[in-house]
Amino acid sequence: MALAHPVRLLACRLLLVPRRELTVGNPDEPLPVVRIPRSLRRRHEQSQNRRQNTPRPVLVRPGPLLVSARRPELNQPARLTLGRWECAPLASRGWRHRLSRRDYFSIEPAQHEPPALRNLSSVCSFEDLGLDSRLLHALQEAVPEVVRPTTVQSSTIPSLLRGRHVLCAAETGSGKTLSYLLPLLQRLIGQPHLDSHHIFTPRGLVLVPSRELAEQVQAVAQLLGSSLGLQVQQLAGGHGVGKIRVQLSKQPSADVLVATPGALWKALKGQLVRLEQLSFMVLDEADTLLDESFLELVDYILGKSHIAEGPADLDDIFNPKAQLVLVGATFPEGVGHLLSKVTNPDSVTTITSTKLHCIMPHVRQTFMRLKGADKVTELVHILKQRNKKDKTGPSGTVLVFCNSSSTVNWLGYILDDHKIQHLRLQGEMPASMRVGIFQRFQKGSQDLLLCTDIASRGLDSTHVELVVNYDFPLTLQDYIHRAGRVGRVGSDVPGTVMSFVTHPWDVSLVQKIELAARRKRSLPGLVSSVKETLPQKA
Repeated sequence: MALAHPVRLLACRLLLVPRRELTVGNPDEPLPVVRIPRSLRRRHEQSQNRRQNTPRPVLVRPGPLLVSARRPELNQPARLTLGRWECAPLASRGWRHRLSRRDYFSIEPAQHEPPALRNLSSVCSFEDLGLDSRLLHALQEAVPEVVRPTTVQSSTIPSLLRGRHVLCAAETGSGKTLSYLLPLLQRLIGQPHLDSHHIFTPRGLVLVPSRELAEQVQAVAQLLGSSLGLQVQQLAGGHGVGKIRVQLSKQPSADVLVATPGALWKALKGQLVRLEQLSFMVLDEADTLLDESFLELVDYILGKSHIAEGPADLDDIFNPKAQLVLVGATFPEGVGHLLSKVTNPDSVTTITSTKLHCIMPHVRQTFMRLKGADKVTELVHILKQRNKKDKTGPSGTVLVFCNSSSTVNWLGYILDDHKIQHLRLQGEMPASMRVGIFQRFQKGSQDLLLCTDIASRGLDSTHVELVVNYDFPLTLQDYIHRAGRVGRVGSDVPGTVMSFVTHPWDVSLVQKIELAARRKRSLPGLVSSVKETLPQKA
């Protein structure tokens, strides 16, 4: 160790000696070889690299940003779009290291209104879509705030009125519920109700994945159908065959049934419902219904239905066949295989929106790298700061998403200790406890809801102002649906999404989201699930 310093000095001096001073008397003799220690060479190379990689001062031109980061050198202006193969300076690149905690970045909104209200075609009213005058009057009476169709409704309703099977894939909050409810009710107007031998035989069926969504769709459908003389019945899960029989006996001649797969499966097994008179069948949130948890039940229900091969099969009122509609914001790859078992895939019209599987361009989305133990403190701080703000304008509600029911309960106890009032909604609750929770949240009796992903699919949340991903979602599909609770068509408050990023697998998903936002492209792994299974038709 004592010789290390003299050896280093000798090596440095030999490097600085001119070549002419190293010549020897005999020119044929080789020059002496100077060997520099490997550690010294490595240290010299590292110092040179540090000098070359020293960040230069960032000159930010005035204008809006697409991505704003804690470190301004990682900001990206809104006018800049990265190429497909261009290397992106991600703000989340080093988030797997523990020193990145408390780092953050935001994807800024690029527009003010939802994509479903932009670039509307020449069709600007419901009258131009071919709807019946009685249905238009019912629409005006039930939802007077809806004055013009969205882009999804303008594309979907005419195709359904022509008798086509439709697969509608559009972003969340784009008005897909009215896209299928209006054609469904119009098909049932004036059609006779055949004798069913006192067995519940609906003419229209809407299949949804959760009882909360069933309550919501049933309320909208009943509001529209009451003035048309059409009755709507709901069949939710969580009950035995006895209670299902009681539910069906309340309206034995209902025209439309809104049901969850489990409840309808029990009713079909118990011969309480028959689907022989179906003329219209909807799979709402089809990506969830075609998941492994529901696929077997949905396959059984489709087997009990008579799906039409084409529009010509819908004309015979004494031998009814069902028109099929699949609706969702994301779709699995097996949808084409499922359709091929019940109908001809060539008879299906695929309708997709331009912003399908994309980051919502009108909602601010912030990602914060946190240690797991710091998430509770950060959430409590956000909620208390929000309550202290002067609410001069309209104030919205807050949705906090967790990945498990146990986390919802545990976090609820923490908020109780901090005197923060809230509601809880998770899948392990008994059916009697879950009834009406989301309706109370929608009506504003409580402005904070802790929930799992059962509240992320299809539920109307126009009053939600903030979505907090306390646990980051496990898939990109779940992120799309959670973020879709804000910034919906008809929302009266601007929406924001705040996500806590904790685990390495969370960082991987965040990097995919950030890269897609910087390149202004759809999220990876979701584009082909619709476009490769079914032919695109107008």
